[in-house]
Amino acid sequence: MKHLLDIKELNRHQIELLFDLADRLNHQPREQKPLAGRSAIALFFENSTRTLTSFQLACQRLGVDLTALNIAHSSTQKGETLRDTILTLDAMQTDAFIVRHQDNHMQRDMAEWINHRASVINAGDGTNQHPTQGLLDLYTIRQHQGQFEPLSVAIIGDTKHSRVANSLLDGLQIMGTKDIRLFAPDTFVADHQKTFLADSLQSAISEADVVVMLRIQRERLSDQSNLDVEAWAAHYGLNSERLKWAKKEAIVMHPGPMNRGVEITDAVADGPQSVILNQVTNGVLIRQALIHQLLS
Repeated sequence: MKHLLDIKELNRHQIELLFDLADRLNHQPREQKPLAGRSAIALFFENSTRTLTSFQLACQRLGVDLTALNIAHSSTQKGETLRDTILTLDAMQTDAFIVRHQDNHMQRDMAEWINHRASVINAGDGTNQHPTQGLLDLYTIRQHQGQFEPLSVAIIGDTKHSRVANSLLDGLQIMGTKDIRLFAPDTFVADHQKTFLADSLQSAISEADVVVMLRIQRERLSDQSNLDVEAWAAHYGLNSERLKWAKKEAIVMHPGPMNRGVEITDAVADGPQSVILNQVTNGVLIRQALIHQLLS
């Protein structure tokens, strides 16, 4: 594996190997730096807290020197094409590019520009894919629920504009999960997702093992004039009473950032079934395992 551009590029065996590597790295002494001397550049054309910071920590724990380029002060602001910027950085003999971009498939173009010398990791492209988030979500599900095949997974919220939803849907299918249910307003569900659409919030959550809540992707909406967050909370938000529809041992997930009081209440987000902070912890481990796999 040279790049990670789309979670669909991985098969079940490769994903399980990454999970096993993450398990081992979790017990590895921090003073060990197996990739000392390697380098990476983070290019984030969209804001990020969790993803960028977790990649930074993952690189530090492996001994990889990471440079996070300030896009606002890069040569792209002086009229240089993105392609020339990437080729310039590649000429500095970096080993990996970690890229978040607002355009779908931009990382695939970058991998072609550099002729596959350095590795490219997709840290989120438009509404398309967020493969490392999908992997950490799957890893968290395995930790808490074990096997994937018998699980019922509910994904609630703005799935149409969510690259997180796409990667998780693809990943669950790769791992063999058959019972996947989505629920959102019709205008917030993409055509390719409608085969999973439930007819009500209750039917989506009923007897679920995993409930994944998503925020409204406001930054990707061209028109927010009809967006009523109070109505959204009333019809699509998860509270303690609605969580009772799921199995007693169900876990609640959210990729963050959360809009408390809209898609999820405080009682659920901070409750005993929430594994949201566990997802954050696993984000570092999975990205550490991925970088280790790509650069070893």
